[in-house]
Amino acid sequence: MASEYLTIEAPSQASMREKMSKFIAFAFPVATASEARDCIARVAADYHDARHVCWAYMLGADCAEFQWSDNGEPSGTAGKPILGQIRSLGLTNVAVAVVRYFGGIKLGTSGLIVAYRESARMALEEAVHVTRFETADVQFTFPYVSMNSVMRVAKDPEVKMVDQQFDNTCSMTLRIRADRADALRGRLADIDGVSFPEHPESE
Repeated sequence: MASEYLTIEAPSQASMREKMSKFIAFAFPVATASEARDCIARVAADYHDARHVCWAYMLGADCAEFQWSDNGEPSGTAGKPILGQIRSLGLTNVAVAVVRYFGGIKLGTSGLIVAYRESARMALEEAVHVTRFETADVQFTFPYVSMNSVMRVAKDPEVKMVDQQFDNTCSMTLRIRADRADALRGRLADIDGVSFPEHPESE
């Protein structure tokens, strides 16, 4: 069974006002925590004059990796509501950052929760939702004389070439849906001279 998950196809944005405060929410498709933090950092840099930039991200088909920040707002009023919207929409591999410009009127705990939750929801619903599959990278080496046979496998529409080095001994990394990686290794193993490292990488 493939590990499929729902994410967003491209970055999206939405904004709203609540009692003079302006909230601008940004949603990004991401694959790693580092990528999520980079997206959040770019928003923080672009809106450096804002009072708060609160955020959350969720990663993995099993939604096992996540993080959030209230960025100075009262504890639990910003990051958790943002994360809650990612969860409630069944999304993962997503980062959401919400910028707040304070309008002079305090919103209170419940008001902040609603505002961050709604702005995050609006940005996520603005995006196109797509189904993706976890992938695995298959690394292997082969002699140059086996090039034609290897390339026939590499040109399969389900296979993406990630890296290649051609010499007397060639190496290649192919990416495919994780549930089809063993079948790909089997096809490659039938080619003369193909060998695999002890610890193939996956993602």
